[in-house]
Amino acid sequence: RQITSLRQRLGKSRTKTLNRIQRILRKLNLQHACPTKSISTKKARAWLAQLALPEVDRLELDILLEEWGVLETHLERVAANIEQQHERSPKSQILASVPGMSSYSSLAVSSRIGDPHDFARGSSLANFVGLAPGSNSTGDTRRIGSITKQGSSLVRFLLGQITLHVLRKDPWMKQWYNQIKRRRGAKIARVAVMRRLMTIIWAMLKHNMPYIRGGPAAFRRQLELHQQLGMT
Repeated sequence: RQITSLRQRLGKSRTKTLNRIQRILRKLNLQHACPTKSISTKKARAWLAQLALPEVDRLELDILLEEWGVLETHLERVAANIEQQHERSPKSQILASVPGMSSYSSLAVSSRIGDPHDFARGSSLANFVGLAPGSNSTGDTRRIGSITKQGSSLVRFLLGQITLHVLRKDPWMKQWYNQIKRRRGAKIARVAVMRRLMTIIWAMLKHNMPYIRGGPAAFRRQLELHQQLGMT
């Protein structure tokens, strides 16, 4: 958890530095003069380094470019450590089979879940990370509201990113998402996929199974085979 939290903080610091660079360019109306769409490329960085600017703006930009370089070095060191810890973590390697899961995201999620047997069912794990719908009760009236967001914000953020990959790579999940989207809208459908992903992750970790595309029926078939081979 500590190394993935450090990676998150460094990533946020890099984003802030890049945003400050963007503000200088917008102030001088130079944002469209960049040779590439993103200032994160090597070509853009070289352009920024030689860009003729007013004295104080040039000084500030030089400092920001130095900060950016230092942060990139720190991120590389942290990424190497994360890769090492991922290779030593069976749970993280299982989660890496989920479409879109990197060493960083799989280690971050697995380290914040802990022992899957601590949760009676997958929905309990989804509730643990704050994906349970909130409730507002008045007298005999009970209204279901937005998710509680009481668990790990990092896990929810990563799930939101991973959901995009899952919907592209798993046709069954895409179809299920579209059914909810037609009835409830895209936002609720995405949250539903995130919640379902947590129940899938719980089953994967509990049974030491990789991600199986094709929905519950496909997972059950693979689980039965897994159990017959004595691998669970």
